[in-house]
Amino acid sequence: MTSASVQNKILKGQVTLITRPEAQQNSLRAAIECRGGEWLSLPLLRIVPLTDSDLQAARQHVQDLDNYDVLVFVSLNAASLGAELITDLWPQLPEQQSIIAIGKSTAKLVADLLACEVICPEAGSDSEAVLAIPELQQLADKRIGIFRGQGGRELLAATLRERGASVDYIEVYKREQVQHDAADVAAFAAPDKIDAITVHSGESLHSLAGLLSTARKSILAIPIVVPSARVAKQAEQSGFKQVVNAHGADDASMIKALERIHANAD
Repeated sequence: MTSASVQNKILKGQVTLITRPEAQQNSLRAAIECRGGEWLSLPLLRIVPLTDSDLQAARQHVQDLDNYDVLVFVSLNAASLGAELITDLWPQLPEQQSIIAIGKSTAKLVADLLACEVICPEAGSDSEAVLAIPELQQLADKRIGIFRGQGGRELLAATLRERGASVDYIEVYKREQVQHDAADVAAFAAPDKIDAITVHSGESLHSLAGLLSTARKSILAIPIVVPSARVAKQAEQSGFKQVVNAHGADDASMIKALERIHANAD
């Protein structure tokens, strides 16, 4: 057997429960399959584009896009839906703007959709990581637009304002919890059926924790992969016994974490 064949089967025998929105699972599913692993799907959140009436505020901000010094895209959904809104109103981006993305996957998507250079933290895929980049330190009199969904964390905007920036949210989608009954959860929540769980955000973890009262507590013994130290702490506080920090929400980071779990199980 070649080394490539061994690499391709590195997750053989491992079943991973994927909890991210259904429409965003395909690439992680494929990455697991090509390494010999299997997956089950239990989406916890649904991404819903905003209606035209709800997009009025975002559209107004985008019409004034040339007034911003920095644009920040916080997620893949913010990138795809934000870029769609931008390209509807701007044939090309205004000059001399800094474009920043949280996470390498988001950065690549923004670069592809808007044909621009994108700044991204070398490590980490959360607000803390992006706040550490040099371009966001000296912000007096700077105007920043943050493309995101409705709600979410306030740390990024609050810190940018503390550094002297004027910040607007450009909200282009909303998240809804996917409703699951006890039978749905019990069907997955057993160590004899799944070997690992992937959670891509604190909000997804919160949804999963809310289901635990309807599921067997044995789910807490299953290794859970999270994207950051912040979400890892939340998982530990929720009672999970084996929390693995992937240090990123992108597929490559998640796969490396799953490989570590599988190696330790052998």
